[in-house]
Amino acid sequence: MKTTNAIRRTLFLTSASLALGLTATFAAAEEKPKDHANGPAASYEPSMTTLGQLNIEIPGRREGDPVMTQEEYNTANKIYFERCAGCHGVLRKGATGKALTVDITRENGYEYVRDFITYGSPAGMPNWGTSGDMSEAEVDLMARYILLDPATPPEFGMAEMRETWKLIVAPEDRPSKKMNDIDIDNLFSVTLRDSGQIALIDGETYEIHGIIDTGYAVHISRISASGRYLFVIGRDALVNMIDLWMETPATVAQIKVGAEARSIETSKMKGFEDKYAIAGAYWPPQYVIMDGDTLEPLKIKSTRGMVYDTQEYHPEPRVAAIVASHYRPEFIVNVKETGKILLVDYSDIKNLKVTEIEAERFLHDGGFDSTKRYFLTAANARGKVAVIDTKEGTLTAITETGGQTPHPGRGANLMHPTFGPVWATSHLGDESIALIGTDPEGHPDSAWKVVQTLYGLGGGSLFVKSHPKSENLYVDAPLNPDAEVSGSIAVFKTGDLTQEEPEYTTLPIVEWAGIAEGQPRVVQGEFNVDGDEIWFSVWNGKDLESAIVVVDDKTLELKHVIKDPRLITPTGKFNVFNTRQDVY
Repeated sequence: MKTTNAIRRTLFLTSASLALGLTATFAAAEEKPKDHANGPAASYEPSMTTLGQLNIEIPGRREGDPVMTQEEYNTANKIYFERCAGCHGVLRKGATGKALTVDITRENGYEYVRDFITYGSPAGMPNWGTSGDMSEAEVDLMARYILLDPATPPEFGMAEMRETWKLIVAPEDRPSKKMNDIDIDNLFSVTLRDSGQIALIDGETYEIHGIIDTGYAVHISRISASGRYLFVIGRDALVNMIDLWMETPATVAQIKVGAEARSIETSKMKGFEDKYAIAGAYWPPQYVIMDGDTLEPLKIKSTRGMVYDTQEYHPEPRVAAIVASHYRPEFIVNVKETGKILLVDYSDIKNLKVTEIEAERFLHDGGFDSTKRYFLTAANARGKVAVIDTKEGTLTAITETGGQTPHPGRGANLMHPTFGPVWATSHLGDESIALIGTDPEGHPDSAWKVVQTLYGLGGGSLFVKSHPKSENLYVDAPLNPDAEVSGSIAVFKTGDLTQEEPEYTTLPIVEWAGIAEGQPRVVQGEFNVDGDEIWFSVWNGKDLESAIVVVDDKTLELKHVIKDPRLITPTGKFNVFNTRQDVY
């Protein structure tokens, strides 16, 4: 049914900080935070899980340090790395969230920190105590912990990496031709977040061809240029290389590239197809180039260095999105905290050439425009999108999106009836969707500007999606605290974009899935190879029923519901053809 924007505009407190359920801002703590979300947002991205398993000694004690046993410190480390470090950083230097270094926390004092953790703030700090997520004893523990110097986890270099590298099936022992009848181009790699697996699902029959064990909470799947190999990386930095030609697709190589990671990509340039893979880590802050057939680590590069604008040293600049250029033998690497985009030339990795582009701080995710020449990427905590010309290797523009915390995923490319080709991003912090012009030749007055702002279901959106054959823009809102909003999808018709304030159609995806228990969230639409249907994950609790809902793109009607006990917490879905060709 059609829904007016006014009905659905929901006040969504602050930006990524609230949506991620992790960020602290040292404003006045509220005695009773009003309208603070205790919902599913706090479950998103429980970062640094594997770091929390490390037993790290308490840093050198100083006069005035709170009393804390080693056992307490280990517990506090686990809580911090799982719930806080994703926004505040491993070393508490700040990123999307504010810095929590001891010069700040000690100035505020134990009681202030304890109350802030307990009650939170409408500015974005979850009320961990009053929500019941932390006991009184845990709040006390974390208040003492934050007054101590941060723990420094161990480094992870070539020796440690090679120790984890497993060549399970050597290239010469793999099939010389495709050994199954799977339509690989229309195969979906589906993240089963909490079970540490992916599901390979047929885009035509909806049959599950296999469940493959991977790392914890696979973040993305990427496809080699040939379409043969599927690469997945978990938040625990474990990379699996899966051969889709095998009779039963299976992992043929594996490596751990650090303690926490998010990104993987493969070389696409002609002459370098399937030659290299690259993975980027959150900890240690570095990227590694690997052999594309075996995952053997070949070169590790640290991203530690100076922040682009203040020229201050940052010890923890994490690697966020990585894409492969279609115009040059280069990987495009986002370095979050320093605000730099690296163009890594892989034509000669022995004598590696890296072009460093100063963009904007807190770079996160992004994707190509419809020509695949321009890379648009969100500097989400700064509310901006940087545009890189991958053909020329230069910064083209920095565009303010006008919303709070853009989070495009890979974005969505549309043909606007007035402004021609545009690229879309939604926002974590509010209901706005920004359309940015991407046609400098045909529509030069609109290029790299927000030409139109749409208003969707509410804040908490993670992904937008469209397809060259579709006349629709789909927008999710899985992190919105309202169950009806987080369980639905907004759909805008491109033909309606000439209206001053276009209306959208609401798709009740959770209702269509027929799931009554829990508060399922609908996340990340992905098209099939033909572009005539779009799949949505219905992401529920680990012990509850989840599903995938398939929608007909032309009619916007329910087409199919995929249910299976093995579909545990499905989130990201990656169609092999669309992912390989950067179609979105």
